[in-house]
Formats: sequence, structure tokens, C-alpha cells
Amino acid sequence: DATVSVADHTDLGEILVDGDGMALYMFDSDTQGELASACTGGCADAWPPLTTEGTPSGGDGVTADLETFEREDGGTQVAANSWPLYYFRNDESVGDANGQGVSGIWWVLDPSGAPIRSSPETPTDSGGDGISY
Repeated sequence: DATVSVADHTDLGEILVDGDGMALYMFDSDTQGELASACTGGCADAWPPLTTEGTPSGGDGVTADLETFEREDGGTQVAANSWPLYYFRNDESVGDANGQGVSGIWWVLDPSGAPIRSSPETPTDSGGDGISY
């Protein structure tokens, strides 16, 4: 059965991870509360869904409501705060969050299941002059 836990990421703070400590993501093309995935086919190859055969459980610090829904392929996907959860295939080890901010539509989530829409690699404009610092 799937376990969703909280890990302290160096750059992003507390984020949702699976029971093995791998980062979990949400997809802006999904609709929160719809309990359906817009990521199928090749998308699901790059962003595999977190699936379970039972009831998902929340580890220490998880305040998001966890629920499940049936995917088009017949699998049962886990959702946090009504956002379907995914992995990123380029995350190879615990602590990786290489999917954060990819294409401006993939985001890790905080313990309540809210997306963290920031990226440590995205420069910020601090002067209002159009130059990124």
C-alpha cells in the first residue's frame, strides 16, 4: 500500500514524498478535486503515477487528505488534497526534486497538499528592471 510522508528538502522545505523518500509532484493540467489524471501515455512514462492496491496512508507531518481514483489504464492513483500524485523518471535518489518547475507545470507539494510553485533554479527579478539576478 502507498505511504505518503514528509521530507525536508534542502531547497524547497517540507515536501510530500513516498514511503521510500522519493519526491511526489502534481500536474497543473490536472483539475484539483476532479480525481482524474490528464497525464497518460507518454506523459505517464515520464511522470509515473503513484499507484496503490489498497488505502494510502499518511506518515508523520502529512496534513493533506489522501484519496484514490481509478485511472484510464485501470490502475488506482493516489491523490493528496485532491491533486493526483506523480513521480519524475529523472529523480534517481532520495532528495532529488529534478521535476520541480519543469515546463512551469510540475510542482512538489507541501504537507497540506498545496503546490510549491517555485524553483531553486529559477532566477528572480529583484530590481523591476527586467534583469534577473
